[in-house]
Amino acid sequence: MAAEDIAAQRIGNPSLGKQQSDAGRCQECHGADGNSTDAKIPNHAGQYAAYLVKQLSDFQSGARKHEIMTIMAEDLSANDMADIGAYFASRKIMQGDGGDNPLGRNLFTNGDQARNIPACAGCHGESGKGGIAGNAVYPVIGGQRKVYLHSQLVGWKLGERKNSPGGVMNKITELLSDDEIEALADYISGL
Repeated sequence: MAAEDIAAQRIGNPSLGKQQSDAGRCQECHGADGNSTDAKIPNHAGQYAAYLVKQLSDFQSGARKHEIMTIMAEDLSANDMADIGAYFASRKIMQGDGGDNPLGRNLFTNGDQARNIPACAGCHGESGKGGIAGNAVYPVIGGQRKVYLHSQLVGWKLGERKNSPGGVMNKITELLSDDEIEALADYISGL
């Protein structure tokens, strides 16, 4: 998807979102530019606003669990969420360091058809920059923090996180070994 097509899909008001994300203390953890300085906290720079809105809504409803984020999201209106999402979406998209992991690259690019593991790139794009297809929003994962990626993949595998459409991430990660999860986190963080 071209950059202008992605920008056209964004929602909310980035200017209001900048103010709201500052006043609401989002920037303290996720960074003023959407890039966190803490390896355990995700970058939001260039993330799809609709994806961020879904995650905030899921924290608010309890569909996704996180002690701090549940508190941070509890009083946000739908407009607040859209504006905050728009602000982070308007930031320069997160970039990895260009590192490479052959096992991770192979799983990301090709999957493992013998085990019914689809290629990550099929949804998240060849460069891990996500995409939008109809009502589905596939998040930007390329350039995300390695520690964060690893924790989320493990969370999906263990069923601690369950908010992907149709549980697709749980089904995929259940088939991955610990070494494969480590390799994917390493490779994706470099994109």
